[in-house]
Amino acid sequence: MGEPKKQQPVFTKVDQLRPMATGLNLTVKVVNTKMVVPRGNQGRQMRLAECLVGDETGMIIFTARNDQVDMMKEGATVILRNAKIDMFKGSMRLAVDRWGRIEVTEPASFSVKEDSNLSLIEFEQVTVVEQ
Repeated sequence: MGEPKKQQPVFTKVDQLRPMATGLNLTVKVVNTKMVVPRGNQGRQMRLAECLVGDETGMIIFTARNDQVDMMKEGATVILRNAKIDMFKGSMRLAVDRWGRIEVTEPASFSVKEDSNLSLIEFEQVTVVEQ
């Protein structure tokens, strides 16, 4: 009996991201990072940053929390494993919760397509009514 073949993770490009998608693996470059002060956060030390990340197909806002903030340095190339899409006011945000991880990796050779920011696209919440 040979070792079971380890399944290679499937990597997604930014322009393939869709609302509510989960289990995403992406290699992205950090375009910029800005710290956000979460509302109602007195006392609890939670660090939050909105990071514009992207690849050669487009960009999206990644919400980094706590220790993740340190890895999301401008210009860094990171691999997001088991990431998911959160919806924030009708727009997509990429996030990695405790089931996923972020790895800083070798600088990617691609340049980020900066004229296509997926977080600027508004998705309407459509309620499907069963007839």
